[in-house]
Amino acid sequence: MDDFTQYAPTAPTGGHHHMFLGAGSARNETRTWIVVGLTTAMTVVEIVGGSVFHSIALVADGIHMSTHAGVMLLAALAYRYARRHADDERFALGTGKLGDLAAFTSAIVLAMFALLIGYEAISRFLTPERIDYGAAIPIAILGLAVNAVSAFVLAGDHDHAHGDDHHHNSHHVHDAAQIIETSSGPVQLAVFEDGVPPRFRLYGVRAACAAQIETVRPNGQRQIFSMLDHADYLESSDEIPEPHTFAAILKLDGPNARETHEVKFADHEPDDRLHRDNNMRAAYVHVLADSAVSALVVVGLLMAAYLGWVWMDPIMGLVGAAVVANWSYGLIRAAGAILVDVSPGDDIRERIKIALERDGCRVTDLHVWRLGPGHLGAIIALQATNPRSPDSYRCQLAHLAGLSHVTIEVDAF
Repeated sequence: MDDFTQYAPTAPTGGHHHMFLGAGSARNETRTWIVVGLTTAMTVVEIVGGSVFHSIALVADGIHMSTHAGVMLLAALAYRYARRHADDERFALGTGKLGDLAAFTSAIVLAMFALLIGYEAISRFLTPERIDYGAAIPIAILGLAVNAVSAFVLAGDHDHAHGDDHHHNSHHVHDAAQIIETSSGPVQLAVFEDGVPPRFRLYGVRAACAAQIETVRPNGQRQIFSMLDHADYLESSDEIPEPHTFAAILKLDGPNARETHEVKFADHEPDDRLHRDNNMRAAYVHVLADSAVSALVVVGLLMAAYLGWVWMDPIMGLVGAAVVANWSYGLIRAAGAILVDVSPGDDIRERIKIALERDGCRVTDLHVWRLGPGHLGAIIALQATNPRSPDSYRCQLAHLAGLSHVTIEVDAF
């Protein structure tokens, strides 16, 4: 008979939750509301000033600033709605993707405005209008200053949040669990720190076998870890100091033989696709694009005013349109991939297979997708000669940070 089990590895009691929001969403919401106020005020100043003083580049920057305010508003509302409805059962897998939906929407709007700015710039290039440089240049500089302040307000959590409340407290991830072939069969050694201080966990060791781990760091420093029995696994009694780059020497003392095995662990930068908050990314990168457009506006007006190159104003408008279009295309791809459940990469899939495919167990179907910043969902179908308890498979996946909602289907051969 098939054994269907479903669990959330991050829940200490084995319970279910659908809280898949990125770390710091409340802080990010506050920041975006501040920038909404700044950019809305500047939008009015630039569009009115550009119309009065006949600067298409200034109007273009004002229009783009309005989209910037719109992006901030979308981001703030997405954060607020996602938090308020995180436990709403109408959302089958939580509200973690609302930020990606907001980012995708703002990117589409920006692409449309990029086309509008480009059209207006070409029109002004063919039919120039007189520009009051003395009034237009200060307004453009003010727009650049507002963008700089906005970037400062949003700086900090602009791209992704590494410090996920549920998974890990460091800014890195580790090698996949190491599979070690021993005389009694394969065992699995992992660095486990899912919501707890990091410790070694050793799976698959027979009850009659004693184990000890010694770490050797690149500077030659050594540390010995004794292992305590926790039914389905052995766990080190002491925490593992940072950084987690070392050789781990496993010493096994069984009833028939003593043996030693050495494996290496190393810290890695986290996968940006897993932790990236596209909602905040849409806001922050938009500020950077705004800053670039504002700088181009200032350069175009200065060159037109002091060198007589009046064609530089619409040219800079075209360049600004290209900057906005390029940014919106990148965000459409990133947010769109998450919305249609594109797999975050082969690395996590391989780590899951390495963790599960042992002791006659084989992964026959595997789907991994992102539920929200720092959270992954997975559906795994297994075939096993001797199916084990759900807790056993949970232990084998527990060292993989980011697996927040996992469904496992086990079929016996």
